[in-house]
Amino acid sequence: MEIVAFDQEWITLIKSAKKLGISLEEVQQFLNSASKKI
Repeated sequence: MEIVAFDQEWITLIKSAKKLGISLEEVQQFLNSASKKI
């Protein structure tokens, strides 16, 4: 049996985005573009 731990902040982020109508793909695109600027 594999145990997977999730970061509560990430779960909150995804839930908040979903409530705002932002897709998972849009969140991924934003995070990818933000990481390229660093």
